Amino acid sequence: MKRSDLRFLLPDPRCAEAVRAFERLGDREPVSLGPYLVLPGFCDVHVHFREPGYSYKETIATGSMAACRGGYTAVCAMPNLDPVPDGPETLEVELARIRETATVPVYPYGAITKGEKGGELADLAGMVESVCAFSDDGRGVQNGDLMRDAMREAKKLGRLIAAHCEDETLLHGGYLHDGRYAREHGHPGIPSESEYRQIGRDLRLVRETGASYHVCHVSAKESVELIRKAKAEGLDVTCETAPHYLLLTEDDLQEDGRFKMNPPLRTEADRQALLAGLRDGTIDMIATDHAPHTPEEKARGLKGSPMGVSGLEVAFPVLYTGLVRTGTLSVGELAKLLSDNPRRRFGIPSDPGWTLFEVETPFTISAERFVSRGKSTPFDGRTVYGRWLATAVNGRLFTEERKVPYETL
Repeated sequence: MKRSDLRFLLPDPRCAEAVRAFERLGDREPVSLGPYLVLPGFCDVHVHFREPGYSYKETIATGSMAACRGGYTAVCAMPNLDPVPDGPETLEVELARIRETATVPVYPYGAITKGEKGGELADLAGMVESVCAFSDDGRGVQNGDLMRDAMREAKKLGRLIAAHCEDETLLHGGYLHDGRYAREHGHPGIPSESEYRQIGRDLRLVRETGASYHVCHVSAKESVELIRKAKAEGLDVTCETAPHYLLLTEDDLQEDGRFKMNPPLRTEADRQALLAGLRDGTIDMIATDHAPHTPEEKARGLKGSPMGVSGLEVAFPVLYTGLVRTGTLSVGELAKLLSDNPRRRFGIPSDPGWTLFEVETPFTISAERFVSRGKSTPFDGRTVYGRWLATAVNGRLFTEERKVPYETL
């Protein structure tokens, strides 16, 4: 199957024309032709594929196919697994499943601490050749001395520390933002300080160690300002936020587990600070924090559901609708946040392939149609633009109906 035969696989000859125009551009800028938009394949540096250990929630096979159908041609998988990838033997369990079942390239994280328990440094050197970075995502590293040691070792090995920043002494059983909705509905709250206090600690350690440091899922306005100042100072710091923090606030909360994630949805002031951070370059990339759970687990309401939502299959439509169609970002700016910037920062191979969307016809998100085993998203039922049509990755073309070889002319 040659690229010129795309007309047999896609519904309109303009699709193939747009793809060929995209491929002629050396810098891989997005190409629009009629209702069709071709973009470089996206890279998500923050996903949870749950395998090994929790494959009833998601597998590498289902998660990577969900990524493909969201336009992603590379993802970085977090290490909160069983066994936790905290050394070469435990990492190999995950790597074997990736080799056997992944649809798109999956780059694993290695844990910062053994078992992600925060007590002893993991075998970073033993994993360095096979991981994209080190993280204990799901829990912040509470011990500052241990984080200092991790930063020094990661710097020596030439890898990033990607930090879930959360000071557990400030949580007090909270699971929503400590704001109006939590107070009015009797839920214990999580203060923004639990995030930005640990970011402040880690930035002091970066200043001390010279480590390369990345902040996961930034949600609070104070966090944005701390990172902005650190960049102005010249520290080697980057950060990400997620679509739900850019588009939703505590005002959108419902008594439904699909609105429960960590960090929680915060205020409109926080959302505006995140948008300002995108515009001025403080926030470097958008990652989904795709964190699937079973429908049964997420049916327990805000109080009883685990934290985490599925994001890979809805990220582009909600961002295109909420940021590009509103004039907040251009298509090119969004492409850099989803593809170029994360690949560059995490050392992901630079040939992204491409992905194709139809962007003029509205459709309604239906989580029941997700390929992911996780069917919980706060965007379920939302009308958006940006229906996925195809993704080309590693010599294969995926469409709604089929997967075919895809040769270079």
